[in-house]
Amino acid sequence: MSVAAENTAVVPAEDSAVEKVRKILFGRPETALATVVIIIFVLIALLAPWLAPYDPLSQSITKINRLPSEENWLGTDQFGRDVLSRLIYGSRNSLLFGFISPILAAFFGTLLGVIAGYFGGVVDRIISRVIDLLLAFPELLLAILIAAVLGGGFWNIIAVITVAFIPGFARVARAQTLSVKQEPYVEAAIAVGVRTPVIIVRHVIPNIMAPIIALMTLWVASAIRIEASLSFLGIGTRAPNPSWGNIIRDGLNSLFGSPWPIIGAGIAITLVVLSFNLVGDAIRDALDPSTAR
Repeated sequence: MSVAAENTAVVPAEDSAVEKVRKILFGRPETALATVVIIIFVLIALLAPWLAPYDPLSQSITKINRLPSEENWLGTDQFGRDVLSRLIYGSRNSLLFGFISPILAAFFGTLLGVIAGYFGGVVDRIISRVIDLLLAFPELLLAILIAAVLGGGFWNIIAVITVAFIPGFARVARAQTLSVKQEPYVEAAIAVGVRTPVIIVRHVIPNIMAPIIALMTLWVASAIRIEASLSFLGIGTRAPNPSWGNIIRDGLNSLFGSPWPIIGAGIAITLVVLSFNLVGDAIRDALDPSTAR
């Protein structure tokens, strides 16, 4: 009896979805710290009207290039605007671009990649050649080229970053689809006459989402960086609306008089981009066993 009991295998209970997320985000100290930083910046963006001490667009000729003080914690810029208030409101634009663009790029890129990989033939060749053409340009350079044509504005920049990211998602989705469509369950669905759209939605897309989600998380950081670069070049968020990129650009005009806009925006961009990269790495390791440490 005791021998039988000893030989009985104990099957561990499977973690719930919430527990899995908790382990991914808080399983390692560096990932936990990065998650906390992201949460703080998201809360700052959501609560900007209540956290900002001043109107970020309000100018004052009597407050130009002030040093940090009790009245202005990070000083003022060359127009007398409160730097802290502009950084707080700038987080809204930067995080919106960072979240919306990768989500849209993942949707359209995955759609193109699945169509190319599943149907093959002429469709695959046409889509693949277009994707290869776009991949010939680095994301930032492609974004600059498109932004120069479309100009600034919120939705224009969303479109610019989305188009720049679509090729990467399409390539990953195509490769995963080519692998999944050879699986027995897909071949069985085809054999019993299941319609192609149903096969794609029920069997293909759910089984290729792990690398797509991991890539999307990693590219949130890239979207924030690209938007900051476009705004710095003057083809991103239109002045006087604050964005971390144009805050740095404006700060260059009075670098020695008031370096605080550059310091504040630079630290904010660095913290957010690094945090999203760390979280993205953790999600990739969790969803892709071949890269797990």
